[in-house]
Amino acid sequence: MSQKTFTHKNPANAGRRHTIGLALKTMALLPFAALIKIPMAFAEDLPHVTDDDPMAKALKYVADATTVERPDKAGTPGDQQTCANCQFLVGDDGEWRACQLFPGKSVHINGWCINWTLKT
Repeated sequence: MSQKTFTHKNPANAGRRHTIGLALKTMALLPFAALIKIPMAFAEDLPHVTDDDPMAKALKYVADATTVERPDKAGTPGDQQTCANCQFLVGDDGEWRACQLFPGKSVHINGWCINWTLKT
């Protein structure tokens, strides 16, 4: 019996070798990914919502809730409503935090706006 020799490469094997090689290279470089520093944005780094902001005017936002009369909402007396206990406030640290109603800006935890909704 004679042994057969193939003169052409099997394309399926070449694709498989390439995929395995790529996977091994990726796994080898993965530990170095932790060395890449990606800057993170923190709420205190965001610009604060100001009185002249059009959205702040529309929502009647104030940075100090004690300066405005707040209507009772959802069984919560107005004097207990602040950004600190509103469902739209994001995060747990700092006096200035991100708010879902003001994308890219931060609000004061003692602030208030007309869209205040009790955090559940």
